[in-house]
Amino acid sequence: MTEINIISFDVPFPANYGGVIDVFYRIKYFHNKGIKVHLHCFEYGRGKQPELNKICASVHYYKRKKGVQTHLSTLPFIVKSRASKKLKSNLLKNDFPILFEGLHCCSLLNDIDLKNRFKIVRNHNIEHNYYFELANIEQNTIKQTYFKTEAEKLKRFESIIENADLCLSISETDLAYFRKKYLNTKSIFVPGFHANENVTIKPGKGEYVLYHGNLSVAENINAAKFIIERFFKGSEIPLKIAGLNPTKELINLIKSFDNIELIKNPSDKEMKELISNAQINLLYTEQATGLKMKLLNVLYNGRYCIVNPKMVVGTALGKLCLIDQSITELNQSIKDTFKLDFSEEEIEIRKILLEREFANETSFQKIIKAINL
Repeated sequence: MTEINIISFDVPFPANYGGVIDVFYRIKYFHNKGIKVHLHCFEYGRGKQPELNKICASVHYYKRKKGVQTHLSTLPFIVKSRASKKLKSNLLKNDFPILFEGLHCCSLLNDIDLKNRFKIVRNHNIEHNYYFELANIEQNTIKQTYFKTEAEKLKRFESIIENADLCLSISETDLAYFRKKYLNTKSIFVPGFHANENVTIKPGKGEYVLYHGNLSVAENINAAKFIIERFFKGSEIPLKIAGLNPTKELINLIKSFDNIELIKNPSDKEMKELISNAQINLLYTEQATGLKMKLLNVLYNGRYCIVNPKMVVGTALGKLCLIDQSITELNQSIKDTFKLDFSEEEIEIRKILLEREFANETSFQKIIKAINL
């Protein structure tokens, strides 16, 4: 394979949230390996990005269709809004393999005119499970109804995967699901691509605990509130919360605590420094879906990582974390670990597992071997 079409659900730069991190660094790695990428991406707010021209042979942008009719379709909104005749026309201008990034981009997966093309689907998670989880944590009734409806549509639409030649699953749990359900489609485990080339953990001790994420997303907002109320209310241990676009409610909540600091919209460099200088990176989720890219980033660059079990479901990364189920256990782990030095021996253990199973080169070779063109 020397050239490939990649269809992205969003403009994959800047690479500042989970899904696009995987997409951007996959494109970049393909480029570094001499594979020409023809990128097709849906633009709905991030704008055209000249940086992508440096790593792609061609870049095509398409507008999402967000009208009322799109919502009324029997297709999931995330799929119907990305259906494009222009995209099909551009794909037919070559005969290279097509990588569909997520179920979002799969409206053309069963198109008769693409029947003889080698088609790959990157599953970032099991979409209908993800949307059911979003519905469960959503407080707004209208949004909750949308998430439930979308989940049902995604569950029905998912069978389109039968038209793919290859599925790339981001976690072992997802891999087992897709292998069992779609027996005629080859499925392999390919962890998320990422920015890290080496493990760069500082030995010794940090002076604060860090929680980070996109702070405009309901899941992360709820996690931040939970962490504040359950672990740092009345505590003398300093907590830093960092992330994109924090809500006014979260900003006001943090202002009422002397031991908690909010870092709004940190740059990539600032974020890496926050992670590497922390004593503990505390990650919490109520959604056991996909692979949390921020967890992978923390393990490459940060000291102690404390998580709840749902954060590491379906991944070997749990071997490198302190995992606690109950609030009492998490609280005690934070207090105990805050006093410890992170050793050179612990850094070596991280290096061995991460470089063997989660390095971009390992993931790249898995894809090339599976395509076997």
